[in-house]
Amino acid sequence: MSEQTVYLDGQYLPLAEARVPVLDRGFIFGDGVYEVVPVYAGRAFRWPQHRARLGRSLAAIRIADPLGAAGWDALVRELVGRHPWPDQFVYIQVTRGVAPRAHPFPADATPTVFAMSSELKAPAAALLEKGVSLASLPDERWLHCDIKSTSLLGNVLARQAAIDAGAHECVMFRDGFLTEGAASNVWVARDGVVRGVPAGPLALEGIRVGLIESLCAAEGIAFERRRIHRDELGRADELMISSATQEILPVTLLDGKPVGNGIPGPLHRRLHQAYQRAKSDPAIAGWS
Repeated sequence: MSEQTVYLDGQYLPLAEARVPVLDRGFIFGDGVYEVVPVYAGRAFRWPQHRARLGRSLAAIRIADPLGAAGWDALVRELVGRHPWPDQFVYIQVTRGVAPRAHPFPADATPTVFAMSSELKAPAAALLEKGVSLASLPDERWLHCDIKSTSLLGNVLARQAAIDAGAHECVMFRDGFLTEGAASNVWVARDGVVRGVPAGPLALEGIRVGLIESLCAAEGIAFERRRIHRDELGRADELMISSATQEILPVTLLDGKPVGNGIPGPLHRRLHQAYQRAKSDPAIAGWS
């Protein structure tokens, strides 16, 4: 195939040619936000929700939206259209821009906008058949995890700690209550009810959250969002994780101990199947 094309500050160019100045505040401070959008059969999935979250993240760190809704729409369409894969994921990053290194916001910096699209591969069959493992960790990150910030060192360290423990992902707790994984939302199922954490600053409002709530409603599965104590995970019938690139995966081991009966459960199976159907449902996918 031809070389991967990226978008950088108004230009489409080969990935190998993309350059950002070393004084970009994204490089110096991690001063920026990002978004990851899955694409199925050439169409961005739940793009309106992703675009809205990008806008919220930009507003939260006081960066003016550099493109606006129409501009973002055009960028995603063009970037997806330049690549041959039917399923892709688009990565978008906006930083505050280039300025002399100083902590206060620069008065006249122009935001840096970068985007690229890569092939999206479905979760491996073995992960769906056998499930994945989680390792419990204290949540030691900052207090604004609802902002999709590029400052991800806390998440990186947590994910590596899980890998070092032989797990696929971590599950984090703050003051004894569930927050999220390093790169996923965590779901707890017991007695036929799927539960997730409430919206707030301690966890990212994953776009899969609204999706899974919709899928539960369509499937007649009880759904609830509330604070979840760490002890509840040990008593769960099923655990699941979700993200833009992993979709929804079953968890069969928590800290080396079986979850439920140690195999993927019926609620995951129903939600996974519903997720696959949702990819071609305009009402759920967000296509107009």
